[in-house]
Amino acid sequence: MSLVTLLPFIVLIGAMFLMTRSAKKKQNAAAQMRNDMQPGSGVRTIGGMYATVKEVNEDTVLLDAGPGVDLLFAKNAIGAVLSDDEYNRLVHGIEHDLKEDESVVPDDASSLTETDEPADASDDKPIDLGKKDAADEPVEESADAEPKKADEADLKKSDGESDAK
Repeated sequence: MSLVTLLPFIVLIGAMFLMTRSAKKKQNAAAQMRNDMQPGSGVRTIGGMYATVKEVNEDTVLLDAGPGVDLLFAKNAIGAVLSDDEYNRLVHGIEHDLKEDESVVPDDASSLTETDEPADASDDKPIDLGKKDAADEPVEESADAEPKKADEADLKKSDGESDAK
């Protein structure tokens, strides 16, 4: 066999080796995270429940989900061990204190349009867009009004009716 025919097989085996190696690293990191859990740590289960670790055993974890609610989970059911700041932010809604030297970015663009100068009184005037209200216009009797009436009569006719009187 030549090297050209073996090359696709070698590439395929190399790709499989790299994929299994990265998956094994992820599994080891997750197992290490679960083994490093301590009582009092905030966790998120793979089902999305947030709780505090009460007791850690070899294969199980006792979680405190609320006052008087203790749940027993398998260690493999722990999806993530959260930092104290992140757990308090997610569960209790307590935001981490911002450093004083950090600038705060507003949620909207109103701060970009604000100026230090007071607004002029001329800004409060309504702007004329050229539209007029129907009550402002005089009613004119013209020949255009009769064809509209005729059109309305045609609309009232159903299919198959004739114009004969």
